[in-house]
Amino acid sequence: MTEVPGVQPLLDFLLALPAVTAYALITAGSALENIFPPVPSDTFVVLGAVLADRGSLQPLPVLLCAWIANSGGAMVVFGLARRRGRGVFETRWGRRLIRPHQFRRLTRFYERHGLWAIFFARCLPVLRVVVPTFAGFTGLGAVRAMAPVVAASLLWNGLMLAGGMFASRNVDRLMALLGQVNAWLLLVAVVLIGGIIGWWIRSRRDEPPRASP
Repeated sequence: MTEVPGVQPLLDFLLALPAVTAYALITAGSALENIFPPVPSDTFVVLGAVLADRGSLQPLPVLLCAWIANSGGAMVVFGLARRRGRGVFETRWGRRLIRPHQFRRLTRFYERHGLWAIFFARCLPVLRVVVPTFAGFTGLGAVRAMAPVVAASLLWNGLMLAGGMFASRNVDRLMALLGQVNAWLLLVAVVLIGGIIGWWIRSRRDEPPRASP
């Protein structure tokens, strides 16, 4: 397995930080992913797990910081999308992106399968941000959206914390493994995004005829 260069100096830097600062970085990194998807929240959790295993931090606060920040960030983005709601797609550019009949189909999908779609999407790069955001656009209820976001975030971050603490003595290999896992998850996300784009193209052709005046 390929080793990741430069991880140990980063760990040394983090180990030298006050615990409060380290927790703040984990919190910020976990929340920022919901606004800027390329930020790898998993990496912050794993690094926090390594610090916890080496005595610099405590496991439970690491999990709580990552879980609350990641879930809270997702719900803030969801809330903003829900507040704007259908108005975004009633504008000229919004109708070009998603036509009214496509938006109605998307709304029905979230009404029927939104809980599971959000839950599984929260474990996939990029989609973990996109799917809850569009749930907000369709007007999905906040409680229905929050339940899968909170559950998936707790499960995923818990797994990252446990795995990071278990393998912290081989941190270079651990980070390489995390990179490979995220690469495979990204591939799955790309396939799903390709399917979504395919649906978007096909469904645009199925626009019902306008009623005659």
